[in-house]
Amino acid sequence: MKVGLLWHDDDPRHDLAEKVGRAARRYRQKFGTPPNVCYVHPSVLGGNGHTQKVGGVHVAPLPSVLPHHFWLGREEKRRRGMAARSKKS
Repeated sequence: MKVGLLWHDDDPRHDLAEKVGRAARRYRQKFGTPPNVCYVHPSVLGGNGHTQKVGGVHVAPLPSVLPHHFWLGREEKRRRGMAARSKKS
């Protein structure tokens, strides 16, 4: 991820899907493209290390993200040309 948005939402009245949805809308407004990944504290996902899909956003645990924070962005797939150049080095 080259560009990201850190979103804070500690409102207990909203579930994970609502929080990720609101953060994703803000990301889209700010950067003009929807995010495809959101990193959260593992406790948000029940501490089991499993990922979830919320809308088109892959929600994954990352211990360095603080509770109630959502780090959204776009994970770009590596291009074949980049991989080929790396092998030549």
